Amino acid sequence: MIYRKYVKRLLDILLSGAALIISSPVLLITALLVRLKLGTPVLFTQERPGLNGRIFKMYKFRTMTDRRDEKGELLSDEERLTPFGKKLRATSLDELPEFINILKGDMSFVGPRPLLVRYLPRYSEEQRHRHDVLPGLTGLAQVNGRNALSWEKKFEYDVEYARNVSFALDVKIVFMTVGKVLKRDGISAENNATMPEFQGTASGAQQISPDKDFKGEG
Repeated sequence: MIYRKYVKRLLDILLSGAALIISSPVLLITALLVRLKLGTPVLFTQERPGLNGRIFKMYKFRTMTDRRDEKGELLSDEERLTPFGKKLRATSLDELPEFINILKGDMSFVGPRPLLVRYLPRYSEEQRHRHDVLPGLTGLAQVNGRNALSWEKKFEYDVEYARNVSFALDVKIVFMTVGKVLKRDGISAENNATMPEFQGTASGAQQISPDKDFKGEG
């Protein structure tokens, strides 16, 4: 309980501050490349739910273009995700701006990934427990399959983490994450450039009709 309430946050502040300083050359170079290859804005900003469902703005490097069809509507994620964007995702360089979110207290280094606001009413009672902790840069689901997992399995891992937060578990997840990044495991879901939208679990969740107009970065 002491680790979860006090120590974890202190470590997040110290490590995110150090990470921003150490990675500043990489952040600058990546920002310049994104500007040259994808244009502006360099950062992709989107509202995401955090601890207890509180909404915050999450920062990432953009990996998609703004290409639209003849009707002015955004093309699919697969069509807008460039080879350069795929490399950013494969190396997780697109996630580096989230160090800012960690420093601010919106996120932690380890925790369930922050998903879309629209998903909040679609969770079952059990799945909502993923918001009992701060969302993370990496988490138990990410080191056990990432986007290769089904939504339901991901949420099982998220809730398992929320109920068993500890220093030992966080250290284990961080080391496993390094291995996953180097191997580039689970970057994309099967037959999808990004993870398909979560429509709700058949049992226990409030069902909402799919929003076919949604396009965005994962």
